[in-house]
Amino acid sequence: MSRRGDAPDAASDVVIVGGGASGLSLAQHLTATASTTVTLVEPPDGPRRPPERTWCYWDGGAGDFDEAVAASWSRLRIHGADGDRITVDPSPLRYRMLRSTAFERLAYSRLDGSPGARVLRATADTVGDTADGAEVRCTAPDGRTLTLRARHVFDSRPLPALPPARTQLLQHFRGWFVRTDTDRFDPEVADLMDFRVPQPRHGLAFGYVLPLAPDRALVEYTEFSRTPLTTTAYEAALGHYCREILELGAFTVESAEQGVIPMTDARFPRRAGSAVFRIGTAGGATRPATGYTFAAVQRQSRAIAAALRDGRALVPRPHGRRALAMDAVLLRALDTGRIDGPGFFTGLFRRVPPERLLRFLDGDTSPREEWGIGLRTPIGPMLRTAVEVPFLPRRTHPAPRIGESRR
Repeated sequence: MSRRGDAPDAASDVVIVGGGASGLSLAQHLTATASTTVTLVEPPDGPRRPPERTWCYWDGGAGDFDEAVAASWSRLRIHGADGDRITVDPSPLRYRMLRSTAFERLAYSRLDGSPGARVLRATADTVGDTADGAEVRCTAPDGRTLTLRARHVFDSRPLPALPPARTQLLQHFRGWFVRTDTDRFDPEVADLMDFRVPQPRHGLAFGYVLPLAPDRALVEYTEFSRTPLTTTAYEAALGHYCREILELGAFTVESAEQGVIPMTDARFPRRAGSAVFRIGTAGGATRPATGYTFAAVQRQSRAIAAALRDGRALVPRPHGRRALAMDAVLLRALDTGRIDGPGFFTGLFRRVPPERLLRFLDGDTSPREEWGIGLRTPIGPMLRTAVEVPFLPRRTHPAPRIGESRR
């Protein structure tokens, strides 16, 4: 690395800006063979680095990140607002949980073993096209200016503002990692949505429980609504859920996490220049109707790596057009209150085979399967909304502070 303040650093085939789930995933896929040189730019330790986060997804069989999986569950449970329980087995799929620290440790070990990979601790200041590719200007921890040049740059940093949308809700939550004095959890069953919590006037709310052991779990309170809560309000909701609904008895909160995820039908640009591309949430990888991101990031990363190996530069859509169209209708129906959120999601899990439903939520179903699922939703309100959505204007909404936790 050059020691002169404004001298260009050695060029790479690819520079990736940001080392969260999307940046690290793409770096691993690109360096799986020795044909691509990659520089991953990560912020140095300090306030720019996010706290530890939790990512969840489902898949079947062995996965790329099994070494880092903190826990997984073979059964999922939904609690209706009336207390009715629905327990499903989505075999061969399992619901898996990753902690960002373990994922990063695995990613770094793989990158360390690749001769074409390099991790640079620096703050990315500007990203732009050049005559023969793109460059990233960075500030090193000691204050030096570094210029990184590459044929392609993939930027995973959050957008300064979200694109205009017809509907924008927020999935916002706070979770406690709790330890109970006695065994209170079934490590084989994850509570995906528990609607027994008090419902807000607008949107919906649910509890979320991922057991890690008979006496340990991640317990979260989540809302789909327009505005995040204060930390005090989240704490009160979590306390009520743990004590009055779960009836955990005596417990200790070992750590906490909090996040905000956009649920929007905005059109996210995947290209920011001729040789600059956006990935991850900034590139539209977050599923609008659920907030799940991690699985889409893996699909996107594999597709980018395959395209570059074939001599093409592209970032494919993280989600198909049909999935995005259906999500736009659901978001509008939830936002207008035309459908009851708890009843809608509870009904899907009650009426749709679980493996098919999870594939649907992941955008991996056929038109025939989607038609069948649609017939199991409130048809009148959904059709009315589907007719209305194409004529709604897209408006700019305030940008939330986007978190990567949970999904």
